[in-house]
Formats: sequence, C-alpha cells, structure tokens
Amino acid sequence: MNLIEIQTPDGPAEAHLTGSGPGVLVFIDAFGLRPQIAEMADRVSGWGYTVLAPNVFHRVGTAEETSPKVDLREPGERERFFASMGSRIADLTPGLARRDIPAYLAALRDHADGPRVAVVGYCMGARLAVRAAALDDDVVAVAGFHGGGLAVEDDPESPHRLVGGTHAEYVFGHADRDRSMDAAAVARLGAALDAAGVAATNEVYPDAPHGYSMADTSSYQERGAERSFDELHALLHRTLRD
Repeated sequence: MNLIEIQTPDGPAEAHLTGSGPGVLVFIDAFGLRPQIAEMADRVSGWGYTVLAPNVFHRVGTAEETSPKVDLREPGERERFFASMGSRIADLTPGLARRDIPAYLAALRDHADGPRVAVVGYCMGARLAVRAAALDDDVVAVAGFHGGGLAVEDDPESPHRLVGGTHAEYVFGHADRDRSMDAAAVARLGAALDAAGVAATNEVYPDAPHGYSMADTSSYQERGAERSFDELHALLHRTLRD
C-alpha cells in the first residue's frame, strides 16, 4: 500500500493514495484498510482518477493493527474476525464521522484535479459515503455496495434522512436477503431518494451475499463484484467527466 498520513481533529489517520485525475474517496468495510482495499482503489485509479482510502479506525490503531492476520476466505475465519472486532464499528459514531470526513476530503483534494469528488463506500462505509455528501456540496456522486444500516426507521441519524439537499447522484447495489439492509430498508432508502429528487439507482443484486465485493473473504461473489465495478465506472464517468 502507498500510505500517507492525514491529520484529523483527533490525531493522524493513514490512507492509501493512488492515481491521478479527479478525486474519489473510498470508505472501507469493517475489516480494515488492507491490501484488498488497496487493490480495489488501484483498479479505480486505473480509470483515470485520484483515489484515497483512509483508515477510518485510526482511533483504534494503525491499518496493520486493525486488519486481519488470517485468511478470511477460510471457513469460519471471516466470522471469527468480525466477532473479535468488539465495538469498533459502533464506536465510529455519526459525530466522529462528521469530525473526520472534512479532513479526508481535504487530503483528497490536495492531490486530485478540481474540487468535485465522488465517494464510494463498502459495507459500513456506505453510511459514511452518504454522510460525506451531506457535509460537502462538491460531492457529486455517491456509490454504496452491500451497505448496512442505510435506512433505519426510528434513527434520526439514519443516512437515508440526509439525502435531501445533497447534490450527488447515488448508486446503491444491495446484497440479497441482507439482514443489515432488508427489503423494507431498501424501500425506505428508495423513497427517501425519490423525495429528494436526486438521480439514483437503488437495486438488489440477486443472490449476492453481504460483502460480495471483497475477494479476500468467504463472502466474495465475482458476479456481484464485477457488476459493482461496472456501475461505479459508469457513475464516475457521468459525474466527473462531463
């Protein structure tokens, strides 16, 4: 990984930086900033973009300290590592995310062409991607793949409540039969996007498990992963190349 250091209000955060061109911010999944994330970021940068993927768990430890040391493709290892993470996902509260996101965007713009950027998030990172659009009017595109908790009915901090007033086009590719984003939640998100009047795609990928894009875990599904890359490529072209 090509790691740089970003100064956040609460200390330094490592980030993988790659490529050149318009900016794309990548929010990682729950398993940390690791070679798999770097490979995905490098693939996007190969399309002609500057890509930054920060370690959102910087309060817990470094990228190395917060990433798995086992092969998550082996039976049971993904589940065991997830169970070992404790509360670090819940501890990254919306308030802390709002403190960090401007620093990530500023670091990306230091290296990218122009102020307009896109944001993509995986798993828990999809929530952060929506929050970025709510904080910054120059976020012109948001993609979220196998995101969880995007439309929680009784949560005033739920991301689906933030899309109104944003200036982004949205693309969501949900995992099929995902307990963290069930059919009712997908419908709530769709209704919020419609009410906001934003351009949006909000689809469930058939038979794709939660985590389908991550080739270093047992949840990987090539069909879903490649579809997500195709959707992201088209979104970036529409929003950052016009």
